Amino acid sequence: MKIGLSSYSMVNRIEDGSMTVIDVMRFAKEIGAECFELVPFGFTLHDDATGEFNEKLIADIIAESKVLDLPISNYAVLGDLLKPTETERKKEIERLKRHIDVAAKLGIKQMRHDISSFRRPLESNTPLAFEREFPIMVEAARALADYAKPLGIKTLVENHGFFVNGADRVIRLIDAVGRDNFGLLLDTGNFACVDENCTVAVQKCAPYAQMVHLKDFYIRRTSSLPNLGGLFRCDSGCWFSSNSGEYMLRGSILAQGDLDVRRTLEIIDGSGFDGYVSIEFEGMEDPAAGSEMGIRAARCFLGYDK
Repeated sequence: MKIGLSSYSMVNRIEDGSMTVIDVMRFAKEIGAECFELVPFGFTLHDDATGEFNEKLIADIIAESKVLDLPISNYAVLGDLLKPTETERKKEIERLKRHIDVAAKLGIKQMRHDISSFRRPLESNTPLAFEREFPIMVEAARALADYAKPLGIKTLVENHGFFVNGADRVIRLIDAVGRDNFGLLLDTGNFACVDENCTVAVQKCAPYAQMVHLKDFYIRRTSSLPNLGGLFRCDSGCWFSSNSGEYMLRGSILAQGDLDVRRTLEIIDGSGFDGYVSIEFEGMEDPAAGSEMGIRAARCFLGYDK
């Protein structure tokens, strides 16, 4: 496995202007990252409004990746392929194709796109809704995978948000799409968002993983944190509700929260996975410290620093 950093871990620094994504790449190399994931928050590689590619930044990222010997592991973008009308869904597919073009320009081999909106109302995340909208998911994911294949790119779905999440749902989707260039970006912590046992879910999903997001959460019963959380409050320092509303979650430094990170890595390593892993820090602590400690913890658990 190659242990790296997601640019999202340093999103606060990028958005406040104290660091550029190039600065974050250099920082990642300094703290021992072996790869780097691009998540375009605080920077833009394709302007969806104008249709223009940020050719200069794309070229700068490619050049810096070579100078640092820091491969770009993945390009991860938001998406909503379940918009209300067919016209809106077709427009969203075309928008995401342009981001597949970004991945091609970067010369990377995989790109994650969401299936549904992260901010979909929780009351609509029911099993019946999943069954009703499943054919739309499959058709849209196939369209994007088919577009990406001649470009040599594998498209990935992540267990992300509160609807297209949960081990059984993402495995079923991958099987139904049935494309050899469509796979799973396995997020080891996001299963908690839909009230699943994370190590059990990772055990189910590890054979399907093409890439891994490694994170940790503090998890508390909602009754113990009255009035501190709410829906979708995932900004730094905030608690947010799990799908059931029974639990509140908040990002933590890797291996300092309530998830069993050591066992999770044992499962992934034992599955034979040998790809890219991104540390995804979402906590309220200093992001530079949280990112560095996360990489050190992962390497320690895997025995890389003996």
